[in-house]
Amino acid sequence: MRYVIIGNSAAAIGTVSGIREIDSAGEITIISDEKYHTYSRPLISYWLEGRVSDKNIYYRPDDYYEKNGVKTVLGKKVTKIDTANKSVVLEDGLSVPYDKLMVATGSKPFVPPMNGLDKVHYHTFMSYDSAKAIRSELKDGMKVLIIGAGLIGLKAAEALSEHNVDITVIDMADRVLPSILDARAAQKMQRHIEAHGVKFILGTSAEELTEHSAKLKNGSTVEFDMLIVAVGVRPNTELVADAGGKVERGIITDQTQKTSLDDIYSAGDCTVSHDESSDSEKILALLPNAYMQGEVAGRNMAGRESYYLNAIPMNAIGFWGVHIISAGSYDGEEFVEETESTYKKLVFRDNRLVGYILLGNVARAGIYTSMIKEKIDLNEVDVDLLKQKPQMMMFGKARREEKLGGIVR
Repeated sequence: MRYVIIGNSAAAIGTVSGIREIDSAGEITIISDEKYHTYSRPLISYWLEGRVSDKNIYYRPDDYYEKNGVKTVLGKKVTKIDTANKSVVLEDGLSVPYDKLMVATGSKPFVPPMNGLDKVHYHTFMSYDSAKAIRSELKDGMKVLIIGAGLIGLKAAEALSEHNVDITVIDMADRVLPSILDARAAQKMQRHIEAHGVKFILGTSAEELTEHSAKLKNGSTVEFDMLIVAVGVRPNTELVADAGGKVERGIITDQTQKTSLDDIYSAGDCTVSHDESSDSEKILALLPNAYMQGEVAGRNMAGRESYYLNAIPMNAIGFWGVHIISAGSYDGEEFVEETESTYKKLVFRDNRLVGYILLGNVARAGIYTSMIKEKIDLNEVDVDLLKQKPQMMMFGKARREEKLGGIVR
């Protein structure tokens, strides 16, 4: 069996794992337009900050490919999936045949149209190369403007704060981390980040860019020596779309991770998943999600039926020592508890926990996540314990027996 994987990040590595569970001898080829051994994208900010070395950014050991019998074609881009001949075509014209194909192409930076941007030197912040380019240009005292106050923009700000630069972050949203925090939690996190020297201008965007300045729609002007555009991401769906596969916001797959094309699977940030917490279809751009989807796809590619179920949006991240874990849907009845430095919001709907935000104190987040994924009815738990200090004793005996393998007294 010839397995070909386009991509070399979490979904691709999960696919290798899934295949090798079933098939120890099949031929696996990983093709990536990046030239590096598989590395952890979340670690690029720590590499830029100086906390992680070149060697430690890698997602797997140096001998990973050799030990798993994986051939790599690195630094080459796939330009076409030829479904008629069951091969992928590289930019140099070389064709690589497959029996089963995994498309794990991830996402790319979204760069919105801005007047003058085409005349300005700027960086994105999603790859090892982008982090290297930023580091190569850093100078003491320079002014850095980051467009985007989401996860990517703020991780860039955190990393750059260790390099004696002046940092300003702008965003059209009225708060930081608008995709994962509500207004109250965002206010706490913004104050914490501002205490580390980062300045924010929110609720506005760049109207006109020149070589070293941005005129904002609120009338102010921000000078900069370095510009980083971190507005968001878009899934890389073109290969599947061009081959005739079903694509909406992302690549459409079934629960085995198979696309609408014969013998072609997909996993990770380029795909649409079913969010159990909101009962809706969306892109869940999360590293664990990508890896587990890849594992499921790999097993199916190797002939063992497997399904990816109970996916929910979830984020676990920290800035300057303050951690956030959030998951699920925020549409429902809220319970909020906060102190000067912590914030907890639990969201209930249809007699179930459907979402939460934890900031500062993230202990026992796993219990909340489990409740959302398992759709546990609140009649089965001590709700007061759930709100205050979740623990196994909040579950009824039957549920404890299930979770603890029958060892309950």
